[in-house]
Amino acid sequence: MKIKFKLIIVLSIIVVLAAALAAGCSQSEAVAEPSPNQDGARVSMDLSLAHFFPATHPAETVLVQEWAALINEVTDGQITITSYPGQTLLAAPEIYDGVQNGIADLGLSCFSYTRGRFPLLEAFELPGIVYNNSKVASKVAWEGIMELDPDEVKDTKLMMVLATGPGDLFTKVPVRTLEDLQGLEIRATGLSAKTLEAMGATPVAMPQSEAYESLSRGVVVGNLSPIEVLQGWRHAEVTEYLTMTPFLYNNLFFVNMNLDVWHEIPVHLQEVMTAATEQFFEEVAIGLWDMQNESALEFAVNQTNQEIINLSEAETMRWMELVQPIQEEYLAEMSALGLDGKATLELVQKHASQYNEIYK
Repeated sequence: MKIKFKLIIVLSIIVVLAAALAAGCSQSEAVAEPSPNQDGARVSMDLSLAHFFPATHPAETVLVQEWAALINEVTDGQITITSYPGQTLLAAPEIYDGVQNGIADLGLSCFSYTRGRFPLLEAFELPGIVYNNSKVASKVAWEGIMELDPDEVKDTKLMMVLATGPGDLFTKVPVRTLEDLQGLEIRATGLSAKTLEAMGATPVAMPQSEAYESLSRGVVVGNLSPIEVLQGWRHAEVTEYLTMTPFLYNNLFFVNMNLDVWHEIPVHLQEVMTAATEQFFEEVAIGLWDMQNESALEFAVNQTNQEIINLSEAETMRWMELVQPIQEEYLAEMSALGLDGKATLELVQKHASQYNEIYK
């Protein structure tokens, strides 16, 4: 754990102990016991966290487990998080609403798995916007959502939003031109399905957890996803070609908490949890998919002989022209819903340009 993490842990524990000591002094002067929400009251909470990633995936071993350990430390052992990976508690598309309804206390999943449920946030996943890496995409998503404060995510407590950054097309057959893509059945979710359809492919909706078997059996012949799935989900075993298309894809993950559970946590613990989570987001979460993508690319090339295909500049422009109308459709859809899609898209583009200069 980095020095910054150690410092925030020490400071957080000091705050917790000081609050508990103050509460103890006040209790000696009062007859009634403190309420669970009163600052300084010691609590013991074991929170369930549902997600769809395999137990061996870095989303579990790094993101969930390291964050859970940090929260346990900064709350002086008062908050414990127990993870339920691999859809053992909730299926991937059910996680956000399952947290809202109290089936799980916390959840980790993708907004795109319930397309239409978060209309304004689709701006962060639109094709035609270039993100250099997951650091850029994650900073744009989290800061943009905090600035927008949309009603569609106010029914749970958002703890973090992070992103994959650019995704690419990996297939069983080579895709070097638009003509090669015509009619190919490609696994996709959310806006990426609309993107593939605009270019003549046949999108097939399914969560990442089902894609390996579908590729293996030939139900689909490709996937549009971040490169990490070639290793983390073993897709390099069932595909042969990787076409680099960083302008087509970005996917947002959320970590959310049930609102009633959040309000049960004493305010002083909410404060240290928020501070620790912000630090963890900066130090770990924003670069998690970059780390995985680099490792997976090396694995795919060196271990499974994946062929890398780079589109020519002229071919790239052909693809970009076809996805541009999707941004226009987004603006029309937001207008019909009474939402300011134009301001949202401009915000995304502004932040993407800003952070592309910082994280190259």
